[in-house]
Amino acid sequence: MKVFLRIVGMFFLFLITTLIIALVGIYGILQMGVNGPSDHFRQIFVSSLMESSAGPIACHMVLTDAEINAILENNKTIEFDQITDPDLVTVMREEAEAAAAQAAAAGVEAETNLDPDGDGIELHEISGPMYHGYMMIVYDPSRVICATIDNYTHSGAGMTLEELINKYGAVAGINGGQYEDESGLGIGGWPVGVVMSQGVLRADNVDEYYEAGTDENGDPIYTTRTALPTVGFNQDDILVVGTFGGGYAESIGLRDAVSFGPSLIVNGEAANYSGVGGGLNPRTAIGQRADGAVLLLCIEGRRSTSMGATMADLIDIMVEYGAVNAFNLDGGMSSSMYYNGEEVVDNANIRQDRAIPTAWVVLPQGASGSSEVSNEEA
Repeated sequence: MKVFLRIVGMFFLFLITTLIIALVGIYGILQMGVNGPSDHFRQIFVSSLMESSAGPIACHMVLTDAEINAILENNKTIEFDQITDPDLVTVMREEAEAAAAQAAAAGVEAETNLDPDGDGIELHEISGPMYHGYMMIVYDPSRVICATIDNYTHSGAGMTLEELINKYGAVAGINGGQYEDESGLGIGGWPVGVVMSQGVLRADNVDEYYEAGTDENGDPIYTTRTALPTVGFNQDDILVVGTFGGGYAESIGLRDAVSFGPSLIVNGEAANYSGVGGGLNPRTAIGQRADGAVLLLCIEGRRSTSMGATMADLIDIMVEYGAVNAFNLDGGMSSSMYYNGEEVVDNANIRQDRAIPTAWVVLPQGASGSSEVSNEEA
């Protein structure tokens, strides 16, 4: 019995010692990150952690609230106060279809902007100094809709991106809007903000109060949130970005929408930002060109081959690809992209693909956002 107790005692001593060493190591890494090798690195390191689910806990281990808030203030994207003007976008779908019909009647093959390579979708590999990812161009915006789970509950689970794509019979997609995800442990059953899917307002919920900072005594300050940055397509298949709620979304006739943010480009004007505009993290974004083509962007992150992108990087990429309106979607481990049954980008490298409540999916050619879908989950 004594031998057994001694073995058990040694095991627990080893376990506690290992845990202490691990905590000391993590604390040392955090200290190195916030104190060196340069102020620029410190700004990016802290901003990156604060944008992740569990990172804020680590930051508060080594920095005060005032220090964290100062870094975030120096590295942020400035919110827009305007909303998309739909007149700046001309959807070329009907013109391209008419040209294709005329070419077919004449017995010649037409090359149009709608479908230059056969399926109406182009996939471009992109890279920068710290990131790698893919840009998907969808020439017919009516094919891009908001896929969503059937029922929203705090205790229920969402679906993976692949499951949402299969549910709607889509051929491609990226993850969508914000959802309840406390400390990165969310299971994707409760979206936050606006959700519209094929003309139906499915959700318009925001936290009645949220923490907006702390006072001079370190106590939290709460305020009411009435609207979140939101992105959606109207009935003319034009992408609208801005800060508004479900009532406004319905009033302007949006057919599909989700909330997250911030807006990256509005009415051809790129967002201003301070510092680097945020940390290096996996990112997902959606945009639209002046000719109506939809831009779906997904960036890999938190790995040796791709640390991730900042908001400034997203803006630069969207500008390069001709976006007149663009919007940041949920990022981190949720960031993913599927195309023709293959997972092009997967950032859930610690556990299985994340369950989410919404996604932007691309319907097959010939289908549009007004098509009926099955209500059965995959």
